[in-house]
Amino acid sequence: MSDAYPSGYKQGPGGTPAGVRVSGRSLIAIMGVALLAAAFVYAGRRTASEQAAPGESVPVRVAAKPQPTARKADAPRDDSVPVAEAKVVPRGAVAPSPLRVQFEQAPDLYAYAQSIRSRADAGEPEAIWLLSRVYDYCSNYANAPVDYGNDTRTIESMKLRGASTMTEARNRVSSRCARFAPSDNLSYQMIFLKRVEAAQSGSLPAEASLLAAGKPLEKTEEYRLNLVDRVQRSKDPEAYSALSPGMGIAANGRRWGDMRVAGTQFAELAWQLAACELGQDCSPKGSLMTSYCANGGICSQDAKQDFASFVYDAAIPRQGADVVEDMVDSLLGEQRTVQ
Repeated sequence: MSDAYPSGYKQGPGGTPAGVRVSGRSLIAIMGVALLAAAFVYAGRRTASEQAAPGESVPVRVAAKPQPTARKADAPRDDSVPVAEAKVVPRGAVAPSPLRVQFEQAPDLYAYAQSIRSRADAGEPEAIWLLSRVYDYCSNYANAPVDYGNDTRTIESMKLRGASTMTEARNRVSSRCARFAPSDNLSYQMIFLKRVEAAQSGSLPAEASLLAAGKPLEKTEEYRLNLVDRVQRSKDPEAYSALSPGMGIAANGRRWGDMRVAGTQFAELAWQLAACELGQDCSPKGSLMTSYCANGGICSQDAKQDFASFVYDAAIPRQGADVVEDMVDSLLGEQRTVQ
């Protein structure tokens, strides 16, 4: 990944340039960015080799400008006849709860956190889990707001390819998290403990996130296999997304029984893509795309590109697309319904 940063930069934790300070360590960055970033090396190296002559510096790594990519299941359509876009979802998918929708849409995440705190204190699993997601999303900003703002302005002033996309993502985080401060102590340890609390209260996504972080509630093989099976059968997009980092390279060499979508960088992407198909917010300005870009520097040049389009465009070689699609289908099952 270092070949995709400007000449003279050193790569810091989570794939960010060491020359740009990142004041916090978000749980997403720790659990997911390193693994997903490995998948994007293909696109980064290809772009660098095409655009940088010997001795020239290479800009901040972002995905190449997307070309239209259709999934194999897409059927030709007559564009001369207006049709309404049908949302195709797997049978049994879990509809997003109002709290999850509010998390993605709330312009003020401090106010949102305050609104669900009493429910979290009362032991409601969903509220505790989403409180941990707020802390995760806002941690890099909250731990050093002034530094975060200065870093954003520095990135913008560099005028490098993709800097505007990363600036927009960081500004989105700054705006939504503006009322958090260092005194809120949104540390990795605090977020981790909040997710343990959520998991012990019954949150499946929180359980999945702990397994992905290598800190499962139980360390037995039976528990690990059972949890992965429960996540797959749940059709809960939050659980799929939370588990995805643990099903990539980190799962290589472990016993998975009948589970075939594990142990490779494509497997991690397949779990996250399945989460998108199940209804996870994978839109251009959703928390997933924002966190990858703002915290890990993994950004698309196309501001309208969602996560699935981004992945198929930038992370997966052409020969691997069918493999990943087959993985997604195996996770979701073949029966689909239209809503």
